[in-house]
Amino acid sequence: MRIIVVFLTLLWALPASAHEYWLEPKSYMLPAGETVTAGLFNGQNFKGAEFTYLPTEFNRFELALGDQVVPVPGRMGDRPALAMPPLGEGLHAALYESNGDELVYTDYAAFTRFVTHKSFTGTFARHAARGLPQTGFTEFYTRHSKALFTVGSGAGADRAYGLETEIVALKNPYTDDMSSGLPVRVLYRGELRVDAQIELFERDATGVVTITKQRTDAKGEATLAVKRGHTYLVDAVVLREPEPGSPAAAEGAVWETLWAALTFAIPQ
Repeated sequence: MRIIVVFLTLLWALPASAHEYWLEPKSYMLPAGETVTAGLFNGQNFKGAEFTYLPTEFNRFELALGDQVVPVPGRMGDRPALAMPPLGEGLHAALYESNGDELVYTDYAAFTRFVTHKSFTGTFARHAARGLPQTGFTEFYTRHSKALFTVGSGAGADRAYGLETEIVALKNPYTDDMSSGLPVRVLYRGELRVDAQIELFERDATGVVTITKQRTDAKGEATLAVKRGHTYLVDAVVLREPEPGSPAAAEGAVWETLWAALTFAIPQ
């Protein structure tokens, strides 16, 4: 387990989006039979460094096509982390859930910026009511990422694959009409996340990224405005108190975050 000490002059000098972790296919639309490849990325503003296949870092890394779900094979150090034959033709989903890591806050202003950016209402009052310190406290975080891409015809539909927190596309972004946007549903332990903040990172063909925010409705859903020829990263974060006996509690964390991510493209 790695401990990351958060220094204001280093990590938290960056926007809160510096924590994004996502799966990105090398190509979102593949001919039938071509090898599927996707990288694991960490960075900010939908730009970042690519990470290798490290089995000690995840508890789940799979490729899915409808009801077919198979583990991603690999050797330590492989980059891209996912490289394997497709499971057939249609809409595929790459799924990744990380093991946890910790960070230690050395400056309460850093925590304040994060909580405010992610709109975690009531967190400051809870922090004070629990008698927690303003420095030297630990957050435990996990990643729950999904990428949608097509092979061949691209037909099919996304679904909930049982990630602890998950963003589900309610239309196929490659074959359905996107003129009215892409509706998504945000889940936490299979339940709807109502009034949850969604952050949408839109990258155009030149690499320029635009960031917008919105909230889910009473059904845990939101409609994302999308454009042809652009790629997208959608983010939704859960903040909770660690449960007794959990890995987060075992590490002495007082807060736990679960980061859901969904990446996809809209065809030109």
